[in-house]
Amino acid sequence: MTELSVVVLAAGGGTRMKSKTAKVLHRVGGRSMVGHVLAAVRTLEPARVVTVVGHQREQVAPHVQELMPEAVLAVQEEQLGTAHAVRMAADALGLGQQPGGTVLVAYGDTPLLRGESLQAFLADHRASGRAVSILSGVVGDPFGYGRIVRGAEGVVEAIVEEKDATAEQRAIREINSGILAFEAAFLADALGRIGNDNAKGEYYLTDTVALARAAGLPVGAHVIDDVTEIEGANDRAQLAALGALLNARVVGRWMREGVTVVDPATTWIDVDVELAPDVTVLPGTQLLGATVVGEDAVIGPDTTLRDCEVGAGAHVVRTHAELAVVGESADVGPFSYLRPGTRLGAGGKIGGFVETKNAVIGDGAKVPHLSYVGDAEIGEGANIGAGTIFANYDGVAKHRTTVGRHAKTGSNNTFVAPVTIGDGASTGGGTVVRGEVPPGALAVSSGPLRVIEDWAPRKRAGTAQAAAAQAAGGGPAGEREASHNDSSRVGDSAPGGGES
Repeated sequence: MTELSVVVLAAGGGTRMKSKTAKVLHRVGGRSMVGHVLAAVRTLEPARVVTVVGHQREQVAPHVQELMPEAVLAVQEEQLGTAHAVRMAADALGLGQQPGGTVLVAYGDTPLLRGESLQAFLADHRASGRAVSILSGVVGDPFGYGRIVRGAEGVVEAIVEEKDATAEQRAIREINSGILAFEAAFLADALGRIGNDNAKGEYYLTDTVALARAAGLPVGAHVIDDVTEIEGANDRAQLAALGALLNARVVGRWMREGVTVVDPATTWIDVDVELAPDVTVLPGTQLLGATVVGEDAVIGPDTTLRDCEVGAGAHVVRTHAELAVVGESADVGPFSYLRPGTRLGAGGKIGGFVETKNAVIGDGAKVPHLSYVGDAEIGEGANIGAGTIFANYDGVAKHRTTVGRHAKTGSNNTFVAPVTIGDGASTGGGTVVRGEVPPGALAVSSGPLRVIEDWAPRKRAGTAQAAAAQAAGGGPAGEREASHNDSSRVGDSAPGGGES
């Protein structure tokens, strides 16, 4: 195979996006548009890649270098047409010095383009020995596109733009994608001969077709199987439409590979997500970024996971999670919020209305209800009571809490970090822990219960509350201590208010 060089055009302004973000950086399926194109280009294993940047290059250039460090950047200071852009890349490609080779020109705003389609296009170009090949497509409504005009034997004679086409030519449904393949020597010569004598005063790369025909060199077009791959996005409506097509492609691929997606219409899966066979995805679920889900896991309904790892057999229900790890056979949700740094061990549980952040929750450990767990380590088999707050922030710095193995903490606890609760320790209901609880100990901070009888009739006279109390008989005025529930007698007490 001849040596391949690729030019990716990403210099356009994209004014119809009406955005402070460069057009090619708008995201679809978890990647920028130009990121999708570079991923397709990478499958070709080219010798050189040059990305032409211009408008908002302070955004585009670093992004391209992050995705493809080996790519060379060429700057188009003024956007004077596609041939002008390729001319900016010519020096980086060394076109004048190449004795042979192929140059592929692609566009940074075609996010559905696949590497295998480019491979088929290049194979056809090389096998035919053409000077110029056009990647074309057949559409139902060709309005607005340049038409591929073929001769009697199917030889491409010209590309005619909509505004210049005759009525007969407008009826042609084969369109130009703008993606072109050239023999390098021809392109090097042609770039210097393309003029800008047209309505826009721009240099058009498609003029190479006429130059090749005039020189008696072969020109042809390769029709792509899926025309959606060559569609670009010029505004946000088109971007959303391409996003829906891409998502349908991704979801369909995973279903064919053994994933159950109950409602594809409400399921969104980014292109870099990895799913094992026998995963079940329930309606209203978004799997984003680099999320990985193990076999037999059930995700959803109404769940969003971004850059998460979910182990085999886990259940994640009505949950929002980011940069979190859920272990095998663990349970999360409903209505849980897993913030970055959360790691839930195998068989563990993060239950309803629980928020976690930078928290390691051991195998079989449970945080079942209505709690905030931040900057914490919870040991294997521990159980955190309902309504517990890990008070990790003192107004200046964050501090950690450690809960030991098989510890059992009561409901409505507050752990004022830094706190250590030892292995096998317990805390009573309503306890505020401000220090260390030794292994096996019980910590209780609430005082004895006081009962002030006849309070409602005296303090809320005339209210429904007072009437209900009086109807129930009330009691003698005064106060007494309910010694039967005196939490200060800890010698024989069990921890109060625990939840599992």
